[in-house]
Amino acid sequence: MPSYLHIIRQIQREGCEFISGTLIAQELNLEPIQVRKDLSITGITGRPKKGYPVNELVRAVERFLGWSMTRDAVVVGAGNLGTALMGYQEFQFHGLRIIAAFDIDPHKIGKRIHGVPVLAVDTMESQVRGYGVKTAVLTVPSSQAQGITATLVIAGIEGIWNFTNVKLKVPDMVSVQNEDLSSGYAMLCVMLQGRE
Repeated sequence: MPSYLHIIRQIQREGCEFISGTLIAQELNLEPIQVRKDLSITGITGRPKKGYPVNELVRAVERFLGWSMTRDAVVVGAGNLGTALMGYQEFQFHGLRIIAAFDIDPHKIGKRIHGVPVLAVDTMESQVRGYGVKTAVLTVPSSQAQGITATLVIAGIEGIWNFTNVKLKVPDMVSVQNEDLSSGYAMLCVMLQGRE
């Protein structure tokens, strides 16, 4: 869906009122029937020989993805990756607003990185509760991941975007999305080896 939305927004910027499932499929090297099937879950139906109404489709896909509402989040770990994520301006178009970061480095605590205040990890539980935040981005060293996660859960976090290589143990009511960068790179290496 994010890939579809990217194409649909591009067409929207060009001033087109309708977009066909076939065009989206061609742009993404997919079958048109797959695109139509995927888009049907948004509740929007295309018009014969015209396609989908672009503005309506953008709103429907954003609503389906949960991007039509703003979700505040905190970053835990203000190292290189955490800093890069805090500076990624595209998040604002996806409803994600990073409002604070936590770290143990005394040289970072009390400063702002990309406009985001960096706070001490030992204040995280009370600060997260105070902010009422339900989403955390985890970019700490793997050895600290589970301990930090336990504190986040106690503080009321319901969703964790995990950039560590640790399989986090969380209660059923907490959702975790794992982003293992080394696994992604490993897949790329395997694909490249297959071509050599």
